Amino acid sequence: MIEKLKPLFTLPVVLAALGAALLMCALTGAGLAFTRPASLAPTAAGAALTIIPNPTATPYLPTPTIAPTATTPGEPPTPLPGVLAVGAYVQIYGTNGAGLNIRRTPGLNAEVQFLGYDSEVFVVTDGPQEQDGLTWWYIVTPVDESRAGWAAANYLSVVPKP
Repeated sequence: MIEKLKPLFTLPVVLAALGAALLMCALTGAGLAFTRPASLAPTAAGAALTIIPNPTATPYLPTPTIAPTATTPGEPPTPLPGVLAVGAYVQIYGTNGAGLNIRRTPGLNAEVQFLGYDSEVFVVTDGPQEQDGLTWWYIVTPVDESRAGWAAANYLSVVPKP
């Protein structure tokens, strides 16, 4: 490898390299001598100053509250229309005529009380409870309180009060 570089180390090549290095040093020194750093540069007569005001207090305006109203004990509150909640009327749907197992307790392994049929209307009296990946509601037939149990929400549709 050195044998290949040996022809480059002749007197004219070495002198040219030294001359180029000295020229670069001279130009760099001249550039530094004739320039000033920005922090030492003279500024305009009036310095720009930005004034940022202090934050001001935001007035507190209390929100009006509605006084609670008394409800009759034992009677569930009326739910919003279309919302599945205690007090809502629901009907069974989506079983394709097979019916819905109404169970003694929430869960797919709970004992089946009876079979509820599509379009049969119930009142929600308890719930929700999560079990076996489903949401369960306790429903009661308005005309026969003995027909009551837990039903999966997937098969219940909220209907207006009859």
